[in-house]
Amino acid sequence: MQFRGGMNELMRQAARMQRKIDERKAQLKDEEVSAATAGDKVRVVATCEGKLRSITIDPEFLKAEGMEMALDAVIAAANSALDEADKKVESELNKITGGIKIPGM
Repeated sequence: MQFRGGMNELMRQAARMQRKIDERKAQLKDEEVSAATAGDKVRVVATCEGKLRSITIDPEFLKAEGMEMALDAVIAAANSALDEADKKVESELNKITGGIKIPGM
């Protein structure tokens, strides 16, 4: 079986795929995901670029549980939001690559 188009066509296809990936990453950069912990008393919003956008703590939760518990809840919510952002980006990029794992992309 011979590849039609040769190496040049393969390189063009790879370049097109890379452009699509870069475009989609740019579109996803500012999309937000959120996660909540402690019965929705702590909420973290993160971007798909992996940056935290906001942290909200219910004042009653902070008063009742204390700073240490609130900070633990913030860490858990932040990690969850960042994981969700990573999954969203991976899912979107898999649509472009067809699920093929390409090093460096």
